[in-house]
Amino acid sequence: MSGHSKWASIKHKKAAADAKRGAAFTKMIREVTAAAKDGGGNVESNARLRAAIDRAKGINMPLVNIDNAIKKGTGELPGVVYETVTFDAYGPGGVAMLIEGLTDNKNRTTAEIRNILSKKNGSLAGPGATSYLFSKKGFITVDKTQGNEETLMEIALDAGAEDIRLEGQNYEITCDIASFQKVKDAITARKIAIATAEMTMLPSTYVRIVGEEAKTLLGLMEALEEQEDVQNVYANFDIPDEEMDKIA
Repeated sequence: MSGHSKWASIKHKKAAADAKRGAAFTKMIREVTAAAKDGGGNVESNARLRAAIDRAKGINMPLVNIDNAIKKGTGELPGVVYETVTFDAYGPGGVAMLIEGLTDNKNRTTAEIRNILSKKNGSLAGPGATSYLFSKKGFITVDKTQGNEETLMEIALDAGAEDIRLEGQNYEITCDIASFQKVKDAITARKIAIATAEMTMLPSTYVRIVGEEAKTLLGLMEALEEQEDVQNVYANFDIPDEEMDKIA
């Protein structure tokens, strides 16, 4: 889980700056709209939409923006139709990458992503080349100061979680998508603050990288996530903590 956790930590530190630029708002509006288009505008029956709204609220997006994004997805308001795209890729050190995006021009997006990869020692791969290494999961983190592991494990596992482990300063909880909201609600019902909660893609294996390759990889992931059509970038890297501290 370490690669996912470390990258998530870096992203959260950047969130405030991204929000100021409006980049985070733009991406979240697209995600809310796409979620509503695919599964309807009812958060009770659309887990993806509910998760997207929670993330939007987490970056202080105005409720009117969220509501309008939902209405664009359900067709109540006119809006651009975005196509979901997924790219399999490899990064420095042979790290497997999975890139998810929403675009109104797939050819343009493909060309831009290929260009970013080539500049940072990465490359596009054929469909399915890396995606088989990733599984969609619910992922929740809780700061370890919020409670003891035994109590949190009992709450999470009773609600349907698959695993809980201590990683650095956080407990990391994984579950299948169907149990995500139930696990999240069970934790908050016990007055335990959740640091992050997301539906994500977790790799089955990890590739350990260090030195310049690690630095280049993180630069590549940041460049990809800054591309306006990219929603998420997943990778199966494991960078040691001491290396991560140097880079950060």
